[in-house]
Amino acid sequence: MQSTRAGADAGFGLAGVVLVALVVKYPFFEYGPRYAAATGESLVEGYRRIGAWAMWLYLALTLATAFIVDAAIVLLTGFLLQSVLGVHVSPVVAGGAVYLACGLLLVAGRYRLLDRTMKVLLVTLALSTLVAAAVAFPRANLATLTPWPKVTLRGPATGGVVSFAFLLALVGWMPSAIDVAVWSSLWTLAKDAADRARTSVAAARADFLVGYAGTGVLAFAFLTLGAAVMYGSGETFSSAGPVFSLQLLDLYARTLGSWARPFMMAAILTTMLSTSLAVVDGFPRALAETARVLLRRRVPAEEIGQVGRAYWGAMLGIGVLVLIVLSFLARSLTAMVDFATTVSFLTAPVLGYLNLRAVTSPDFPAEHRPGRRMLALSWTGLVVLGGFGLVYLGWRLLG
Repeated sequence: MQSTRAGADAGFGLAGVVLVALVVKYPFFEYGPRYAAATGESLVEGYRRIGAWAMWLYLALTLATAFIVDAAIVLLTGFLLQSVLGVHVSPVVAGGAVYLACGLLLVAGRYRLLDRTMKVLLVTLALSTLVAAAVAFPRANLATLTPWPKVTLRGPATGGVVSFAFLLALVGWMPSAIDVAVWSSLWTLAKDAADRARTSVAAARADFLVGYAGTGVLAFAFLTLGAAVMYGSGETFSSAGPVFSLQLLDLYARTLGSWARPFMMAAILTTMLSTSLAVVDGFPRALAETARVLLRRRVPAEEIGQVGRAYWGAMLGIGVLVLIVLSFLARSLTAMVDFATTVSFLTAPVLGYLNLRAVTSPDFPAEHRPGRRMLALSWTGLVVLGGFGLVYLGWRLLG
């Protein structure tokens, strides 16, 4: 929804920011599957070779954000499902039902069913979003397209002017937090275990490039929807994700006709369902792997990429924390998500550096290390992300 909100707030004024974020963060995400394919190990093992502090940093970040991010995502997904089904239940029931459904799906089919379900959801997401964006594009005001938006530190974010806080959130979570690179490495190993075949580095990199490019296209499609339908509409949009989503649906239906509502509902719902599946699987998988590496437990070759009791225990533990959050802090969820976003944003250059170190270390096969252009892009990304982080800290400390 960040891309849609960017279009709603600034038209195409934030398109350049989205593009820059996608480009400079690309290497750090790509190093996840690259590392797994080249070594047959997860990126967490790469952190171990850098030093114990690297693993503890990643573990602390994951523990600080896992249940908050999960709670926010399953709550929004549950809210959207209630809108589709025409029912109303408490946040605990709605979010808990989504989390439970995702967990049962993973119990039933493990990685193979996860992979197939995600593909169906992503194809539906792509088709519905691209159709909606294509229909909406003629209504967009291309005059708002600028290399860089007008940014305010404290003033009201109106008339195409965006707040500095939102700009940082957009950069930090476009397309996601960099710690997700660990998930990508683990999913690469899980795919190898399911297929009983080792993925080559070239194939892993190509698959990731296709997926990342598709993510970028969808980001601009959602930005187009916000710019064409919401920007300049005169309406005040909620900062709460569920309300914002319904506002988008209502405004889109009023602008283009009620026939457009199913396309937008499919786009929004499949976005959240696929995201829910990813986080319900990703966080426990990452925590279980980190615990294994910290305890120096070796995994037999035939069990690499598979999940065990630690994975299911982590999933259950996160689920309990999610229910607690939804029971007592549902109304403060926006503030909690802001906290998680800020933590992920500020640690992005650190984790990006760790990922770069992992694929350039002496232990990593020389033939699979990034080339000069990839290294140059990596260091550019570190400078950009680090610079944004320093500006943010200066703004918070001195402002």
